[in-house]
Amino acid sequence: MTAPGGDNRVPAEPGEPRDLLPVATPARTRTAVRELVRPHRGLAAAGLAVLIAATVVGLFTQPLIGRIVDIAAGNRAADALTPVVLLLVAVALAQGLATAAGLGLVARLGETVLAHLRERFIERALGLPLERVERAGSGDLTARVTGDVSVVAEAVRRALPEFVRSVLAIVLTMGALALLDWRFLLAALVAVPVQALTARWYLRRAVPLYARQRIAGGTQQQQLLDTVRGAATVRAFRLEREHTAKVTERSRALVGLTMRGVDLVLNFYGRLHFAEFAGLAAVLVTGFLLVRDGSASVGTATAAALYFHSLFTPINAALVLLDEAQSAMSGLARIVGVADQPLPDEHPVPDDQMPPPGHPLPPGQQRTEAKPPPSPRDASVTVTGLRHAYENGHPVLHGVDLTIRPGERVALVGASGAGKTTLAKLIAGIHQPRSGSVTVGGTPLAELPSAALRRTVALVSQETHVFAGPLADDLRLARPDATDHELREALDRVSALTWAESLPDGLATVVGDGGHRIDGARVQALALARLILADPPVVVLDEATAEAGSAGARGLEKAVLRAVEGRTALIVAHRLTQAATADRIVVMDAGRIVESGTHDGLRAARGPYAALWDAWSRTRESDH
Repeated sequence: MTAPGGDNRVPAEPGEPRDLLPVATPARTRTAVRELVRPHRGLAAAGLAVLIAATVVGLFTQPLIGRIVDIAAGNRAADALTPVVLLLVAVALAQGLATAAGLGLVARLGETVLAHLRERFIERALGLPLERVERAGSGDLTARVTGDVSVVAEAVRRALPEFVRSVLAIVLTMGALALLDWRFLLAALVAVPVQALTARWYLRRAVPLYARQRIAGGTQQQQLLDTVRGAATVRAFRLEREHTAKVTERSRALVGLTMRGVDLVLNFYGRLHFAEFAGLAAVLVTGFLLVRDGSASVGTATAAALYFHSLFTPINAALVLLDEAQSAMSGLARIVGVADQPLPDEHPVPDDQMPPPGHPLPPGQQRTEAKPPPSPRDASVTVTGLRHAYENGHPVLHGVDLTIRPGERVALVGASGAGKTTLAKLIAGIHQPRSGSVTVGGTPLAELPSAALRRTVALVSQETHVFAGPLADDLRLARPDATDHELREALDRVSALTWAESLPDGLATVVGDGGHRIDGARVQALALARLILADPPVVVLDEATAEAGSAGARGLEKAVLRAVEGRTALIVAHRLTQAATADRIVVMDAGRIVESGTHDGLRAARGPYAALWDAWSRTRESDH
């Protein structure tokens, strides 16, 4: 898939997913960095100026040491050393203070830019269509949020300041060598071709290698997530060996790429050491010849040798930092690839919001007529000719037609794999159908802005998350301005108020990770309470009572009825007792609707629903 900034297709490793989230091109990544730094040019200039001053001050060290050598070689009195030593102390103090201040300014710049990039990344990641995230696998997004962000953050905090300092030291030290004698500079340049070829050799291999390594890391993480989340199913079907083999395969692919990176870095270091020795030998030979000819003093030759020796650290640091830079750039490209994704509601600017004539338009925007966003006329749902497939050649839905009247409760039942969840997600606007349409109140879902869609249709599935923090804050995710009284009313309607008020701190009790543990049935009750607070006219419940045990299911089913009261509801029924209370039951099989009617009518028809009900009843009797 091609992203706004580039293409994420790299040579695939075994088992690698084929539809990952976008990755920005190197050019787009560099442009994004410039765009982020531009508002902070003053801070960047201040940091650069202070580091230049610190480096210039530090360059006085080598001539002063050379002066000491000349004093010693001339057998002068020891008192002559005192002012030189005092100057060395002053240089060291001034350089240390200026370096600390400059590095602090550069680090602040990096952290500020990284914070803006993080905010944009999270904003765009949350705005990605769930269908797109599912195709890529949550492991890809998780790897970017965790691993890639950590790598870039480490580079910003440590590598960026050090790299800026190293480059300044290299440039200014080369200039100082030329001031001593231009022939010293020529001798020092002997090392440059080796270093340049080494850097070029390294970059050509490191860029694709680190890109593949990042993707392999995301693939491994996705496999681990799938295996851990589906552990119960894996054990039930005795698939432990197969899943272990898949984890091992992806781990081996990642380890193989990591070891290739280690070999590359070791070879890189070896070539740099050769360049150091060649350059130092050239400077020493040049110094010997110049001193012998009387063109330079011993102190000047010493200063030149010390200058070149002082280049070892910044040159090696700059080149070695290429390793971290390439890893960071690979991670940054993956972050920018997501951060560049447009938000769902980004539209051309209407005429009444355009800049005055003669003023330029914002980048990427065009004039258009202001049109009010479409809005549904009622809470009816109409599905027409709906076809869908997750993979080409493997259709899941085959021309489904369905109409749900305003306020009607429709239960969707069928065997596993019949297409119930797919239909539910299409009606909820999570996926876009391959063909056909879904309309709410006569308005196609595809034409509704995302904010209007969220207000109109809500999905509650069995995979409900409780966010870390006070219980009241978790409920207010649905309506931030809800009062405590409204929170209690919503909890009371789903029979969860007594339980919530019995918590150690009531609604202020911290729940989620690191907080009070909540079982599956109560998590689903909280999801239903959030549904009541959000108050959408159309509700889709996808096996929302599946996590409850037999005893808790009855109470949760009653809570569902109260939560959807007065709303148009499509309920994917995990238990047929829940379907029996619906206004209408729709039966699916192999991606098609095969029956529709009331509970009593479908039982009397002795068709697929009657068979499902009889099997369900026998299972319940055997359980008792």
